[in-house]
Amino acid sequence: MTVLYEDNHIIAVNKTCNEIVQGDKTGDTPLSETVKAYIKTKYNKPGDVFLGVTHRLDRPTSGVVLFARTSKALARLNAMFQSHEQIHKTYWAIVQGCPKQAEGRLENWLVRNEKQNKSYVQSARNKDAKWAALTYKTLGKGEHYSLLEINLETGRHHQIRCQLAAIGCPVKGDLKYGAKRSNPDGGICLHARKIEFEHPVSHEQISITAPVPENAIWETLNHGNV
Repeated sequence: MTVLYEDNHIIAVNKTCNEIVQGDKTGDTPLSETVKAYIKTKYNKPGDVFLGVTHRLDRPTSGVVLFARTSKALARLNAMFQSHEQIHKTYWAIVQGCPKQAEGRLENWLVRNEKQNKSYVQSARNKDAKWAALTYKTLGKGEHYSLLEINLETGRHHQIRCQLAAIGCPVKGDLKYGAKRSNPDGGICLHARKIEFEHPVSHEQISITAPVPENAIWETLNHGNV
């Protein structure tokens, strides 16, 4: 586990593509428990350690995850995440091919299929559809893949994965949304690169950046964008 930032109220870590943020039916140890153990050991805390989950990343996604260490911070961060305006998240994605435009804005109506755990783009609005919007720009190009920077305007289920697949650029390794083959580590090349927000207690402006995974394709496409 790599800690990116910590103080008395918050802690941010760099999640790998194999970790889950919270416990699920797999029974695998979640990142939240790993962080609790780290805090308990580092600060020699007796009894249970408080840790609040403020947001989640899909299991195959890597990058920065922010936790609250106090109830005050948790309540304020939860409100900030719900507003979608007070916290700014930037993602990087390695996608198949390259968008027709080097940068642009994607707007779609998305419908979530619970049984399949998958979202679909709809041509028109219906009662189950939710509006989704993001902006992207191309940071690097290779022979078969491109590196994109994505900024979300909304926070829908599998939004980035679904919307990029809809323009013919599925995230590398994302078989669910049309990638040609899986990645060796079982993850997908979608990385929560940066999170920027006002500290819930001190009110200072905080910016936390997560280094990309250490593998050849990230290193190749990320050249010059560190």
